[in-house]
Amino acid sequence: MSAARHPEAWSQWQAALGGARLHHAWLLAGPQGLGKGSFADEAARALVGADGDGAHPDILHLTHLPKDDKEQKKKDDGKPFELKRNITIDQVRAVQRRITTRPTLGDRRAIIVEPADDMERGAANALLKSLEEPPAGTYFLLVSHRPGRLLPTIRSRCRTLRFAPLEDDAVARLVAEMAPDADRFVRDAAVAAAAGSPGAAERFIALDLAPLHAIMVRLLSDPDPQLVLRGQLAAAMGQRPTRERQLAAIDLARSVLAGAMRETGPADLGKLADAYAAVVRLGEQAPTYNFDPGLLVMEIGSLLASAAADREAA
Repeated sequence: MSAARHPEAWSQWQAALGGARLHHAWLLAGPQGLGKGSFADEAARALVGADGDGAHPDILHLTHLPKDDKEQKKKDDGKPFELKRNITIDQVRAVQRRITTRPTLGDRRAIIVEPADDMERGAANALLKSLEEPPAGTYFLLVSHRPGRLLPTIRSRCRTLRFAPLEDDAVARLVAEMAPDADRFVRDAAVAAAAGSPGAAERFIALDLAPLHAIMVRLLSDPDPQLVLRGQLAAAMGQRPTRERQLAAIDLARSVLAGAMRETGPADLGKLADAYAAVVRLGEQAPTYNFDPGLLVMEIGSLLASAAADREAA
């Protein structure tokens, strides 16, 4: 259970449920892969008094839909499918029509928005109206990996539950359970790259990111003047990487740079900090931009190599 992984957040939620007046909007904030979405589901079920794990008519989800009818058919057939990049205003309005009526089974209803960071501007503005004038008995749980991307007016109307990364030992135990057949080296690399996020470690193994990780680590100690390592990075990325793999590569580069920064004294951060900031910007742009995969991986490699050149000079 995600609640068991985050006892402090769960304790705050339980206390709020038992209080005289429950706040109508909650922001579940923390790095991706910590189980905030599962926590939101468990919190919503506690809110409406749901038993078991099945669908509940008073728990509504706003999340990414399949990209188009073709992808919807893949989903219906139980096959991997591609998602839309954003939560749309039409989705928000559909939920708003639902919440004009009373809850179905009790006097409370939960709306889970996951991830709230990925709402279109119009969708965010539409949701804001519901947060400003919430229907009686309706409570909102907004899952956010990057709260800074949300409208300040949305953040100001929410009570925040913060989710901290797990210790490496805890992530390692979860990785051993999730991927018992994975090579020990791969599991260790997944834990190192995950930065306390079990979801990131699981994705690391599922997307076979170990080769990318090894080359990225080497780039931080080799400025790669002949572009050899960057060529290897592009080859490891693949000719037609999925969008998920591209986003994972950006997150992996950010994690590698963050780890290097933790091991470097403040006076010697130099281009490590610049490269980290640039990778963070790539991650913010990626959900809405159409990056050429080849150029993207070369940009990531160049940022890592630039940090290596600066460290070598120092």
